[in-house]
Amino acid sequence: MVNTSEQQENQKSAVAIKLEGVHKWYGAFHVLKNINLTVQRSERIIICGPSGCGKSTLIRCINRLEKHQRGMIRVDGTELDDDIKHIEQVRRNIGMVFQQFNLFPHLTVLENCCLALIWVLKKPRKEAEAIALNYLERVKVVDQAFKYPGHLSGGQQQRVAIARSLCMNPSIMLFDEPTSALDPEMIKEVLDVMVDLAQDGMTMICVTHEMGFARTVADRVLFMDSGEIIEENDPENFFSNPQSERTKLFLGQIL
Repeated sequence: MVNTSEQQENQKSAVAIKLEGVHKWYGAFHVLKNINLTVQRSERIIICGPSGCGKSTLIRCINRLEKHQRGMIRVDGTELDDDIKHIEQVRRNIGMVFQQFNLFPHLTVLENCCLALIWVLKKPRKEAEAIALNYLERVKVVDQAFKYPGHLSGGQQQRVAIARSLCMNPSIMLFDEPTSALDPEMIKEVLDVMVDLAQDGMTMICVTHEMGFARTVADRVLFMDSGEIIEENDPENFFSNPQSERTKLFLGQIL
């Protein structure tokens, strides 16, 4: 028989992210209200909801870009608190892709991808370049490696941003509306990369309004409104049989 400590360790290793009773305020504005969420390893979570509902703040709290004031957030067994070592440990395991690409305009694509490998992970330049080229190949922009970001399309820049995150070998990827700044014809090339990551078993949380993408990759879809998780379900039931009137209204407006 498996003893209790082994059972606890197995349970811990299966959970990538856990939030319990998380609250956050911006001054008097209560932006997150009693958020409870458990994300299993290799699970893909899609978060949707109206603008200002707290969904981007939620995923920014998961890697401490925003500080929660109450409750518990644990990532890969490490609790996020004021200990800088805990924050650094969590951030080493998480890659994040933003609405804006956040690439350094004075560095080439390759240099953008190598920067953290050299300065944070202390990789030799040749090794860093080999890693970066591998991930640029994976997201299908290796032919742009020696160009500057300003010479790339928006879709190409976002794929570079994804490659840069993957270079750090994260166990979890967070996406904050990664296609919202793109022209419609560029959205598919970014979503294709994300579908590929999902099929490889990457643990993912993605804030998006791309409901076709949610149907394709999500294990669960969460709907947020006014700082709360109003509804969560598998994609089939979320879209075909929403339980909340607020969810029905939202889906009726965007589908």
